[in-house]
Amino acid sequence: MEGQATPTFIGDPITADSVVSKSLTMAEAPIKITITIPTNAYFMSGLRDFTMNIVRNMTGFSEQWAYRFQSVIDELVNNAIEFGSAPGQDVKITFLSLKGKSIEIFVEDTGTGPAKKTADELARLVEDRRHVNPLQLTSIRGRGLAQIVANWTDVLEFKNNTEGGMIVHVMKAIESGEQL
Repeated sequence: MEGQATPTFIGDPITADSVVSKSLTMAEAPIKITITIPTNAYFMSGLRDFTMNIVRNMTGFSEQWAYRFQSVIDELVNNAIEFGSAPGQDVKITFLSLKGKSIEIFVEDTGTGPAKKTADELARLVEDRRHVNPLQLTSIRGRGLAQIVANWTDVLEFKNNTEGGMIVHVMKAIESGEQL
């Protein structure tokens, strides 16, 4: 569009890689909130509550979606704590919200955890399990990314970061007719 500037997010790979930032004008800049927590499940309850409040009050998604995003964030952060970042390290969570349009979440681990996987390995794992009937999965482990996160988001991508960890990026757009 003529006369509208596209925002540039220099030095911020999370925001620069977001789906939202690629199609905005300066007047439509997203709200960005980043939280860093230690690798301790103690903080998960507060993070779930925070996610509920963010989705309810800053995105335009329905309350049903707020509950779904609690499950999404729970799955992503628990995986980062359990597999991606060693005890004593951190997990970084970034929320990007464009009210009435979309929400994006980035979860970044340090790559120091006991069961480190590459972005390609994790993407293959999700794809292998995504189209399987959940009742046929006999293990109680390894279903969350494929059965919760992939089904409740429009974008699920994995990216190796330059420090050796991984960034998991999810995005959900509000569809026309979506209950706001």
